[in-house]
Order: sequence, then C-alpha cells, then structure tokens
Amino acid sequence: MADTAAKREIEKPVNEEIQQVKRAKAEDENGRGAEQESGCENILSGFKTSKVLSDSAREKNIFIHGKIADQDAVVILEKTPIREDSLAELLSGSTLKLEMRNDIYCTYRLQAPPQLNEIKTTVVCPATEKHVKKYQRKESFLVEETGEDYRFITLPYIQQQSFSVQWVYNILEKKAEAERIVYEDPDPDVGFVLLPDFKWDQKQVDDLYLIAIVQKRDIKSLRDLTSEHLPLLQNIFQKGKEAILQRYALPASKLRVYLHYQPSYYHLHVHFTKLGYEAPGCGVERAHLLADVIQNLWSDPRYYSTRTLYFPLRADDGLLSKFKEAERL
Repeated sequence: MADTAAKREIEKPVNEEIQQVKRAKAEDENGRGAEQESGCENILSGFKTSKVLSDSAREKNIFIHGKIADQDAVVILEKTPIREDSLAELLSGSTLKLEMRNDIYCTYRLQAPPQLNEIKTTVVCPATEKHVKKYQRKESFLVEETGEDYRFITLPYIQQQSFSVQWVYNILEKKAEAERIVYEDPDPDVGFVLLPDFKWDQKQVDDLYLIAIVQKRDIKSLRDLTSEHLPLLQNIFQKGKEAILQRYALPASKLRVYLHYQPSYYHLHVHFTKLGYEAPGCGVERAHLLADVIQNLWSDPRYYSTRTLYFPLRADDGLLSKFKEAERL
C-alpha cells in the first residue's frame, strides 16, 4: 500500500534502552519492537508538543507530534482496557465525584488508583515526515484494483518504494524479539512464527491480537498466493489456532483469522484476534478471512492474481496518486 511497507518499521523505539513506556503495535500504511519496561526514565518529561495529529474519543487514543531533545517524535497515548480481575480493587479503591442525579440515574467522575489508571504509550523517535503523515487524520478513498491494475500500478509502486522488512527478518532469524515468540514452526516452506502484536498489552484475552509471520520470503501479499501455498496457509490456520488454545485457553470458535489487503508491510502475515474485538483493519474493506482465502484457492488456483480487490487508501498515500494518474479513481 502506498507508504505502507513500514508499519512495524515506523514504530521502532527511540533506542534499545528506552523502547517505550508501554509499547503499543500500530497496521497501516507504513508498515508496524520493543518490550514493556518498568521503572525506566521518563523520556517524555521534556517532550514539547507541536500539534495533535489525530485523536479518537471512541478508541480513547491520541497521536501527538512534538520534539524530544530537539528530535522530532510522535507519541501515541491510549487508555488501557478495564480488566475483570481488577474490578474489585477498582470499585473499592476509587473515589467518586457526583456529576448528575436524575431519578434512578447517576453519573460520576471516578478517580481510579494509579496502578489501575495506566495509559499505554508508544514513542517514535526520531520520527520522519513519513511517520507524522502516517498518524495524521486523513480522508480515505475506496480503490478498485483489478489484476491488471496490480501488475501495472500497484506492483511497480511497491518495487520502486523498496519498503524495508528487515525487522521481519530479524524476528525470523531470532535477532530480535525471540523471547516474545508464542509458537514457531521452522519449516522453510510451510513454517511461521506466532507472536503478539504490539497493539495488545497481553493483560487480558478480550483484545487478543497475534501475528503469524511466514518463514518464506517471496510472498508479498494476498496477490502472490496460489494453490501451491495451500499447505502453508492450512498449516498457519491449524497450528496457530492450536497454539492460541494451549497458551491462552481461547478456542478456535472465538478467533478471527484474516489477512489484510493492502497489507501494512509486504511480507505475508496472518492476523489472529479475538472475535468481538474490533481491531484496526478488521473491516470488510480490508480484511480477508483466512478460511475464505483457502477455499477460494481450492476453487481457483490463481484466484487472487486475477480477482478485482477493493481496499481503502488515505488521501496522502502515494499509491492513491498512482491510481489517480492512471485515471483509475
């Protein structure tokens, strides 16, 4: 996707020691590692805000552009979910301030104990202009991409951009994040690694989010898949579900397993989220259920190389400009 190959790359930490106050995992356009740290220095104490890039009352997050020690930075603040195992402490240890009473209805301001009032924080520093654009609120357009469009517009754009997926290779080669891997199948043809997405804080399964990254390095996206990849897809589908059941006691019937098109980065990966959790990018205009992908490839070995696919692009996306230049939008 335009400006998308770095979703993970974009969210690299400030450095190895201050990777983030509490790391999130952004999908998206420039593609998406760091461990949660306790007691680290407050790298935000000197943060100087330039502007709010976007915010969402519904998702309870805000994206801020500013500077840390004269370096451009993007800070993402996100309220953490309320966990069932903390309800007793939350209700008994909080203070309430009455705002309104009307018959049987009352509204209050609740001040929770500090340990239950955390904000997950991601820091991107130094941030480039591309990082800033990624998080800015932009209008989106639905693109209709034929197989021919992919070959003559999208694929050349991807190749020209040379989006880096070195962070993916670091994971596959155990050079980074090895301790985060939940399951690994090292087979070079059908293997994959399964690890938590950074959007998930791993404190509750209600918003479970894991990513399966394939070992093969020659599959960029859904468009490259043919019937020869069915063993790979079936292996991910089966073993991924089994690993999640064993580790998190979550059965397959409560999982949403899907691929993005356009993807956030151009190395084939599969998303595993809990059914009912509205994860970013799980809408019908971008998500393709893995079960459907497998069935489609059984029916037509070249289904995804010929089918017309639809996906959203933001107004500032370079790929959108290419579609406009080709008068395809």
